[in-house]
Amino acid sequence: MSFRGFLKKFTVRILITAMLFSALPFSVSRAQTAAEPDISSDGAVLYNATSGKFLYEKNADKAYYPASVTKILTALLVLENCSLDDTVNFSAAATTNLESGAVTLNLTEGDKVSVKDCLYAILLKSANEAANGLAEHVSGSVSAFADLMNKRAKQLGCTGSHFANPNGLDDTDHYTTPHDMALIAKACFDNSTFCTIDHTTSYQFPATINRPEGTLLVMGHKMIDSGNSQYYNGVIGGKTGYTSAAGNTLVTCAERNGVRLIAVVMKSRSTHYADTKALLDYGFALQGQDKGTSPVTSPVTSPGSAGTSSASTGTSSAETVAAVSETVSSSSGPGAQSAGWHQDGDKWYYVKDGGAEARSERLTINGFEYWFDADGTMATGWRKDAGGGWYYMRPSFGGMKKSAWISYNGVWYYLGPDGKMFSDTITPDGYRVDGQGAWIE
Repeated sequence: MSFRGFLKKFTVRILITAMLFSALPFSVSRAQTAAEPDISSDGAVLYNATSGKFLYEKNADKAYYPASVTKILTALLVLENCSLDDTVNFSAAATTNLESGAVTLNLTEGDKVSVKDCLYAILLKSANEAANGLAEHVSGSVSAFADLMNKRAKQLGCTGSHFANPNGLDDTDHYTTPHDMALIAKACFDNSTFCTIDHTTSYQFPATINRPEGTLLVMGHKMIDSGNSQYYNGVIGGKTGYTSAAGNTLVTCAERNGVRLIAVVMKSRSTHYADTKALLDYGFALQGQDKGTSPVTSPVTSPGSAGTSSASTGTSSAETVAAVSETVSSSSGPGAQSAGWHQDGDKWYYVKDGGAEARSERLTINGFEYWFDADGTMATGWRKDAGGGWYYMRPSFGGMKKSAWISYNGVWYYLGPDGKMFSDTITPDGYRVDGQGAWIE
């Protein structure tokens, strides 16, 4: 081989190696260059809810007073045990057993409010008597509801928590850890109705005995409102908390390009938002996400259109790396094509173990369900199965969207837990959709 030929071959190898390592979001080199955040709060964790891995821990198993972040567990139990249309009849015990200065909506004995309205009251306003009323509605008493909280926490894998009330007011027998709170938060944000309520920035609470004009509730978590200077791109929801004993507590969930992160900070001294932003920035940097972008949400075709659309470009960073590495390795032998992702121009394909290419099928890969067209192309946008059901494959990386609302051309559609679009029924959060799947306002 001539020196020029050797130099050319060596240069190509160097370029390929550089491309691979610069793209690897989970590589050791990338992890080492992403600076670990300097967190001022006494306790904190960053949890990758997509992979199930903790990316950052500070006093993760230390017990703290949680304050009002307690209410996310309260909301989860309410959603799991009763209907949004149920009526909560407020008792004297629910509205008077509160410490001085506790946040309330001035609800009083005799008030009757729907479960749905009460959930908005606890997640947006953090109304403590609303949490008490919900607890009594579900379990008959606050103490019985606390037993239910502890049982559910154990089911979620919590090992360092004990709950004594549904609101988070200080009690020596009421505590949790950053680690446990992240596990609880994951279960909450896996619930589509919880996400719908918790992402709301304002809500009109109905008239009550003491407030006949009703009350406008405004979301207390500043990172959720796009008009707030603390807003964080990709945020799904979260909950604030504060008591003098607990300090500032904050739970936040954000998702970008198929990666969902949960940040928990506890015992903060007014650094809770800065610490949370630092944690999320660190997590998305580790995953190779661009902090300035959000997943694409517009479908290629609508549920009402005939036929199916061709796939558009779009993959997560992890899949990009897999595809690049597979493409390089596939050139190592005549006709060789290893298992994994492969890219051809702007289209993506998947080769299964054994060498067969995925075609006209749906596969679960790394926890996400993908749809492959007859030519093997990874699908994005809307797809219709043989039974007439519509599904939506996220253009950002192809994974099927599930248990969520999606807007198309100004119309809202609901996708069930299996990804299938609801039609002519009531959604889990209490809204009716017509025969075409459109939300009936």
